Amino acid sequence: MRITRDRVVEERDWIENRTDVVVPIINDVRADLGARFDTDVDAVTEGQYRAEVDAVFADGDLAVNIAAMVAILRTLDVESDYPGFIVDEVLGRELAATIAGTQPLRTLGEATFHYVDVHVQGDEDENAGVDDCEAALAAGFQERLPGWNWTARESPFSVE
Repeated sequence: MRITRDRVVEERDWIENRTDVVVPIINDVRADLGARFDTDVDAVTEGQYRAEVDAVFADGDLAVNIAAMVAILRTLDVESDYPGFIVDEVLGRELAATIAGTQPLRTLGEATFHYVDVHVQGDEDENAGVDDCEAALAAGFQERLPGWNWTARESPFSVE
């Protein structure tokens, strides 16, 4: 595989074109996790998602790595799927973490990926890695976007 600037643009466009798939996944997982942790979590709009995709891809070093992982996941298919599930899990987890950012969001992105991945199933005609890619996009971007109460407050552990 060769990653060029044009390929980064292509992968960014693919991610943005999945808005109608990824945003509902984000909102479903936020609603479910909010209920499980007894907190209100704001829903994400398609506009917020697209703006965050733009923000991620404005950082060229981040963009090239995300584009490469997305490109691999989009084309990944293993005969009978099950024997290859480890590679799509590893790539999905890393993609979610890379999108999410620094700690603690990075680890939350990884954990959320596994939670989301259990609930996202791809179409029969799609490569096996596509649903892992969508789960990773939802997990990573939902961590970056506002809406969680704990991220909207000053940490009680800040030291001056």
